[in-house]
Amino acid sequence: MDDTIRIDTDERGVATLTLARPERHNAMDAAMIRDLREAAGRLGGDPAVRVAVLTGEGRSFSAGADLNWMKAQFAASRDERMAEAMHLARMLKALNELPKPLIGRINGQAFGGGLGLISVCDVAIGSDAARFAFTEAKLGLIPATISPYVLARMGEGRARRVFMSARLFDAAEAVGLGLLARAVPADDLDAAVAAEVAPYLACSPAAVAASKALARSLGPVIDEATLDATARRLADTWETADAREGVGAFFDRRPAAFT
Repeated sequence: MDDTIRIDTDERGVATLTLARPERHNAMDAAMIRDLREAAGRLGGDPAVRVAVLTGEGRSFSAGADLNWMKAQFAASRDERMAEAMHLARMLKALNELPKPLIGRINGQAFGGGLGLISVCDVAIGSDAARFAFTEAKLGLIPATISPYVLARMGEGRARRVFMSARLFDAAEAVGLGLLARAVPADDLDAAVAAEVAPYLACSPAAVAASKALARSLGPVIDEATLDATARRLADTWETADAREGVGAFFDRRPAAFT
């Protein structure tokens, strides 16, 4: 697990979950997806943990799905593609339903699936220098498995401004879209996150967990059928000519033919 993520818990019960592939801009491969799901289970089941903070090591929060992992899906069978898509979907669901407050410390840029990770946080505070984009369409892909969480966070109307254009947007716009709660100078990020964490330490952990579960039960339905439907959309897209062209163009460092 230390190869992809780290978990550090302090004496107050604040656990920091760090994406630890800085050389890949914390892009998620199969191992990180597995480790994040296991981490959600570990943190959720640990009575000593009262709050979790999700952040990234290095200059980026997360570049989304690792494109080498994406590229491997072109040679996979349909069943294998569905299995990989479902691993990603279930990891996001596990973080979304973590029975502890999950605070996003968004230390840098976030693209594609990285915005899904932000969206499963209960609140996300970002560096005002961070930049964001749903980059999938530029690669011939779609933001499929992250979509239930993004739409729950941003609402359909606001999401449609950025969801399918791959347009780069800044931290101020991310606040306006509802993706971030606040954007602060990088030097103030730790203090802003600490201010979000502190109130929970005076609350009943059981009441916090029950309140979060209540809020989730009254929000948009994200159940097994939703996971299956979005995973199928992703598996379908991996089978398209545009996806092969878009991802291939990225590795070839050339414009895609559909541009």
